[in-house]
Amino acid sequence: MHYFNEENSKVLVYKSNHKKRLRSSVNWTACVPLAAIIGVFWIYAATAQTTAPPAAPTIDDVKASVSALDATLDTLWVVIAAFLVFFMNAGFALVESGFCRRKNAVNILTKNLVVFAIATIAYWAIGFGFMFGNDDGNAFIGLKGFFISGADNSPAIGDAYKGDFSALNWTSIPLEAKFLFQLVFAGTAATIVSGAVAERIKFVAFLIFSFLLVGVSYAITGHWIWGGGWAAKMGFYDFAGSTVVHTVGGWGALVGAAVLGPRLGRYSADGKVRAIPGHNMGLATLGCLILWLGWFGFNPGSTMDANGKLIAHIALTTNMAASTGGIAATIVAWLYLGKPDLSMIVNGILAGLVGVTASCAFVDMPSAAIIGAVAGVIVVFAVGFFDSLKIDDPVGATSVHLVCGAWGTLAVGLFSKAGEFGAAPAPKAGLFFGGGFEQLWYQFVGFIAVGGFTVLFSFIAWYVISIITGGIRVSEEEEFKGLDISEHGMEAYPGFGKESES
Repeated sequence: MHYFNEENSKVLVYKSNHKKRLRSSVNWTACVPLAAIIGVFWIYAATAQTTAPPAAPTIDDVKASVSALDATLDTLWVVIAAFLVFFMNAGFALVESGFCRRKNAVNILTKNLVVFAIATIAYWAIGFGFMFGNDDGNAFIGLKGFFISGADNSPAIGDAYKGDFSALNWTSIPLEAKFLFQLVFAGTAATIVSGAVAERIKFVAFLIFSFLLVGVSYAITGHWIWGGGWAAKMGFYDFAGSTVVHTVGGWGALVGAAVLGPRLGRYSADGKVRAIPGHNMGLATLGCLILWLGWFGFNPGSTMDANGKLIAHIALTTNMAASTGGIAATIVAWLYLGKPDLSMIVNGILAGLVGVTASCAFVDMPSAAIIGAVAGVIVVFAVGFFDSLKIDDPVGATSVHLVCGAWGTLAVGLFSKAGEFGAAPAPKAGLFFGGGFEQLWYQFVGFIAVGGFTVLFSFIAWYVISIITGGIRVSEEEEFKGLDISEHGMEAYPGFGKESES
């Protein structure tokens, strides 16, 4: 209980006056931000009255914006497709190492890893210039734009880069994107060789050949077809590389395997084939799936622009051919070999992909299914054919890439429906669609010319390399021990028991 007195009265009066002053102060302070907001809007309104409204965009401004957006989308599509194709290196590494013996796994993985680095230097220094460096219309080889020099390498790129695909708007993307996409293709050609010469080639010999193949041979024949050379002018078409990439790598692989000779114990004295099974089919299967995925960059990416309708069509024809190739190889292997051989199924899927690569933008779905199925059948018998010639290819690279690449090249002349699906320009209609033999003849001539040049170049290259390296094949002792130990001094699976292999 509080009692009233004079002192308490003075305190109450003081507190009352203090509260009044405080309320007065708070009310005045609250006006400051309000006044500031009013002032800002007042100034803005006054300024708006003296500033002219922005001019409406002209039609030229709109066109420029749309063009810039198109170029950006085209560039994004091309580089993403390039990334997918680059990832195919992992697929090749897994397929090849899985199909071969474990004592050579490190060697195979090393080759597939470093080959892209070698291809990058070779293609940057000379290959891209040879392939797309237009020298005043030179139909055989480009001679400008080495080290991707110059402003878009004009005239080394420009129209020459577009080759015969001038309507595909290739110049809307920067030079760096063009180079990256073509580089991953060049690297693929070199990787194909790796599998056919596996388990007995000297590491340094393979590296030198890879540099020469990418920098010279692949680039020159690529100029004929994709660089505006004589084959393109004749009317030869290869949309994504059945000939340009796959048969070139396949021819190089065939010559290399033939020059090297078979692995120890592969063929008996009476000509019988001794099976040398791979050490890990799980790796091979995973590699096949990675390659299947990468092909959705390989084929659709070759539009070189973000043409959604055409990209979707190419993706479907690509997938269809892979599917029918795998199914056909399964059936044929089951009937021919007595079992649904997994290695044949893997190669059947890859065969279908290779087979449809040249025509993927020019054929309908039923045709793609037929092309893939035929490739799946061919690859099974091609493996046996090369064995009958005692050409030892541990992974079937020549059967998949050379034989089915040849089939795919000719398939353009059989199944093409010209520009029906939006690819422009396009080949003439194929034989089965009322076009006669004209396009088929162009395809045949182009394939033979590329094959002849690549075989000649490969023989010369392997011969020169053998002189430089004292032979291109490891010794029998090194081959018996395995290239992992003899070439790299390590094992892929240390701690596991040593296998007795010949």
